[in-house]
Amino acid sequence: MRSPGAQDNVSVSQGMRTMFYMMKPSETAFQTVEEVPDYVKKATPFFIFLILLELVISWILKGKPSGRLDDTLTSMSAGVVSRLPSLFFRSLEVTSYIYIWENYRLFELPWDSPWTWYLTFLGVDFGYYWFHRMAHEINIIWAAHQAHHSSEDYNLSTALRQSVLQQYSSWVFYCPMALFIPPSVFAVHIQFNLLYQFWIHTEVIRSLGPLELVLNTPSHHRVHHGTFEAENDQVIYGLTHPIGTFEPFKVQFHHLLYIWTTFWATPGFCHKFSVLFKGPGWGPGKPRLGLSEEIPEVTGEEVPFSSGASQLLKIYTVLQFVVMLAFYEETFANTAVLSQVTLLLRVFFIILTLTSIGFLLDQKPMAAIVETLWCLLFLTLYRFGHLKPLIPSLSFAFEIFFSVCIAFWGVRSIKQLTSGSWKNP
Repeated sequence: MRSPGAQDNVSVSQGMRTMFYMMKPSETAFQTVEEVPDYVKKATPFFIFLILLELVISWILKGKPSGRLDDTLTSMSAGVVSRLPSLFFRSLEVTSYIYIWENYRLFELPWDSPWTWYLTFLGVDFGYYWFHRMAHEINIIWAAHQAHHSSEDYNLSTALRQSVLQQYSSWVFYCPMALFIPPSVFAVHIQFNLLYQFWIHTEVIRSLGPLELVLNTPSHHRVHHGTFEAENDQVIYGLTHPIGTFEPFKVQFHHLLYIWTTFWATPGFCHKFSVLFKGPGWGPGKPRLGLSEEIPEVTGEEVPFSSGASQLLKIYTVLQFVVMLAFYEETFANTAVLSQVTLLLRVFFIILTLTSIGFLLDQKPMAAIVETLWCLLFLTLYRFGHLKPLIPSLSFAFEIFFSVCIAFWGVRSIKQLTSGSWKNP
């Protein structure tokens, strides 16, 4: 049995190997869920390193980066949003699993047996397959999963474009395992399964040879929508109806709004029920998954949606994101010692930061006003100790910089408010 502090003992080697499912049963056997490390949190530095490495390799091989800055920021923003609920409570996947285990298990497999470990590996992979398939075939589940597919680029940052809602449907597909497999074993594999999805989101790795026959590889994942077919040179990424925005909460929730309006506009109870539980392309008189001829034809001339912001403004949003990310990492590292008030204020700060970045990239009329509020909130939280200085010696410089930003964006906000231009769509 591991000690209660085992969750902190994840080496650099282990941190990298978790993403390739190359951990041994003996390294990841825990008696209780509380002992299981947060492998996803500990993999974050490796995510950043590999994203930068992919950028360099893509530049060398293709003469251009692996993705656009605006799209990459949006993907990473979605990853941040998807992790925020875990600051306050355990994931529903694990919570529901523990409940079924404690109340309805039929028998108990040994938590420290390699055979239990390998069986759980297969069980989680099987459950994920059916969840992923249903996420493409059931509209209400697709409403969450679509966020992951909304990127019109395909790179490692796309793997981070996760839905904050997805766990509220995925837990169902893992419940049968709770009848006999201990929660601590499941809690390890549900993380490894997620981490494995990271490295297959790349165009740098073209083929893995014979492994293509048995593994989910980057090549397979690039064309994994619908019935399997071999990859060709013409792969267009994104949704069949692109959303045309970098606002993080539109990325997360726009399809729910579409379902809501479609539900009330569709006549008849049975048809309303079908709006929720048939495919995203369904409509009255159509088959369950819709009509294949209504899928837009790929011409090869599609142009990804891009931000109209200047390069200087894009660099500013990157700096803004880096500041937020540093406090985000520090928040997760110190969750146990932060008060609930501080946690809530930090979450609000993170959400406002991502919203402001989305507004700036989309060139929304309200962008200047939201950015002014963000700078004011940052200085307020900074002054009252809810955000601690990243580099104490630079505290004064930080305050000067954000005071200048408040003045700059404040002047623009006043001009917009007096002219009424902030009301324009």
